[in-house]
Amino acid sequence: MKGVVFNLLEEVVSRHHGDAVWDKLLDDAEVTGSYTSLGSYKDEEMERLVGAASNALGSSPNEVLRWFGREAMSLLAVRYAMFFTPHRSARPFIESVNSIIHPEVRKLYAGAHCPHFEFADGPDGALIMGYRSDRQLCALAQGFIEGAAIHYGETADVAHVECMQKGDPQCRLRIQLS
Repeated sequence: MKGVVFNLLEEVVSRHHGDAVWDKLLDDAEVTGSYTSLGSYKDEEMERLVGAASNALGSSPNEVLRWFGREAMSLLAVRYAMFFTPHRSARPFIESVNSIIHPEVRKLYAGAHCPHFEFADGPDGALIMGYRSDRQLCALAQGFIEGAAIHYGETADVAHVECMQKGDPQCRLRIQLS
């Protein structure tokens, strides 16, 4: 996993809970915490940090990932405004991830392993998003979706129709934006 994700986690945790809490999470996870944005780190380190946060907050790891994604989106909107400004709402922004955002991520962060998304229209107007990644971080993806909705002044109702964590071949999320 690229260091930029660890840097975002540190910033979100420190902003909401303080630097001392971040330091405690590093200690509890037994990781060094020396992450450069361009560096690559074992997925296990993120799992350990999320596990430490889960224990500290009394929340599930998926709840921690969802919170992290939701809160990190505002930081990403400031740092990478060029991805957000062409869109007037969350849906076209979300649909641009594969074709615009992830190719740029791969240019900026060599070796980045981005998840792949597939999009379809649901019969009720919802956006159906397929998610494939060996990391199985669909809760983080949900948090990013919710954060994008907040950025555009909308709300997102996200339901996990299928989930790799439950043995399905991919995750399918039903996203209703309003």
